[in-house]
Amino acid sequence: QVQLVESGGGLVQAGGSLRLSCAASGRTFSNIVMGWFRQAPGKEREFVARISSGGNTYYSNSVKGRFTISRDDAKNTVYLQMNSLKPEDTGVYYCNVRSPTDYNYWGQGTQVTVSS
Repeated sequence: QVQLVESGGGLVQAGGSLRLSCAASGRTFSNIVMGWFRQAPGKEREFVARISSGGNTYYSNSVKGRFTISRDDAKNTVYLQMNSLKPEDTGVYYCNVRSPTDYNYWGQGTQVTVSS
C-alpha cells in the first residue's frame, strides 16, 4: 500500500520559515514528479511547486523566490523549504507523487498557519 507521509507543518509568524517533508513508501518509484499543492479555507486546491526526476523545478508565481523544493531519491522524500511566509500562505499543504503515465498519489495533508 502506497503511503505519503507529510510532516513539518505548524504555526509561524509572518516572515518566518517552515520546512515540509513528504516520505513516500509502499512501492518502487521511478521517473516520478514530486510536488506540493495547498488548499486555503474556502478555496480550490492550487499548485505550489514541483520537481522532476531530473531535478528541474517549477513554482507558482505566488511562492517563487520564497519557497524551494528539493528531493532525496534515496529516501523517496520531497521537501519544501518555505521562507518569508505570509498570512496568505496559510492552508493545508499536500504532497503529490506521480509517474508520467500510470499513477498519481496524494498525502493526507499538513496544516500551515501563518499569523500576521
